[in-house]
Amino acid sequence: MPLTGIRVLDLTRLLPGAFCTMLLADLGADVVKVEEPIGDYMRWAPPLVDGQSALFNALNRNKRSLTLNLKSEAGLELLLRLAERSAVLVEGNRPGVMERLGLGWDVLHARNPKLVMCSITGYGQDGPFASRAGHDINYVATSGALGLNGDRDGPPVPLSVQLADVGGGGLQPAVAILGALVGVERGGPGRRIDASMMDGAVSWLALALAARGGGEHVSRGDQRLAGRHACYRIYACKGGGYYSVGALEPKFWAALCEAIDRPDLVELQFAEGPEGVRAHAAMESVFASKTRSEWEAKLAGLDVCCEPVLELDEVASHPQVAARGLISRAHTGVEVRPAVPLRPDWRRLDPPGLGEHSAEILSEIGVGDERLAALRKAGVV
Repeated sequence: MPLTGIRVLDLTRLLPGAFCTMLLADLGADVVKVEEPIGDYMRWAPPLVDGQSALFNALNRNKRSLTLNLKSEAGLELLLRLAERSAVLVEGNRPGVMERLGLGWDVLHARNPKLVMCSITGYGQDGPFASRAGHDINYVATSGALGLNGDRDGPPVPLSVQLADVGGGGLQPAVAILGALVGVERGGPGRRIDASMMDGAVSWLALALAARGGGEHVSRGDQRLAGRHACYRIYACKGGGYYSVGALEPKFWAALCEAIDRPDLVELQFAEGPEGVRAHAAMESVFASKTRSEWEAKLAGLDVCCEPVLELDEVASHPQVAARGLISRAHTGVEVRPAVPLRPDWRRLDPPGLGEHSAEILSEIGVGDERLAALRKAGVV
């Protein structure tokens, strides 16, 4: 695997950091999830599978679990010894917490000059909001992404996917970590990565901000790719269900207009104002005339960029999703494979039980059975 031999210490909780380190673990990294003795509280979030959260399991495959009380002197020293033998440390505390624990960048860098430290926070390491509490909905609200989501005349609607958590706090930090590791491999020093979930959400608005900066009107429910044009929106079908239309290119729109017997709409692809209203109303009427299944049959095989809007329970059985082997059910719950296919043996470990690998991991830094027993008795492990 590409990251075999790379050890990553994961001190995060909940979704963002867990998603980030799962990406690295799936690529072969030895991810050690370092938890307080009481554990990451996502472990207990319902629904449970054999006493452990299905949500936790979905984010923590291919990892090992070590419990350490980092507020104890012995726990702190053990973590530092592990950091000396690791390539990456990922943490998700508010700015200043790692320094108060004795695990600040200066300390870690001195112990291991090649270490890459990634700090994932809501608003970053500096600025007036740096120490502010928040969750995904707050970060996307501040970024402007939430304000753009919803109908033109309605309120903002929360996104069903945690854009800031997964994008800004998971995917983008993982990319930054991989880049930093390449730098170290080329002879450079380790580095501190300041990953902000709000920053990540803002970066995904590059096109909307560019359009607005260029003088285009951009608002909730009135954007090129969010409701402005009849050729790119969602339509209700007869009897329930919805259909997505993404016929942006003229050839696709013309083919769709031909398929629905409305050649008069070809010239109204990007119409606005009264003509745009007419185009929207016509398309709404057309799609309301048939059921979703009937539209699937009618449009099947045509190059029109139209697909049914699936409900969550329909996704796994969709022929393309099934053919790609994206979703499976394991004894630990439903699991989604890596988005980019890896070699067949990519899944090496089940999501770990709390402290399942503590003895194994500590033995790798010279902690024997007698010392481990003493650490357990003292509440360090």
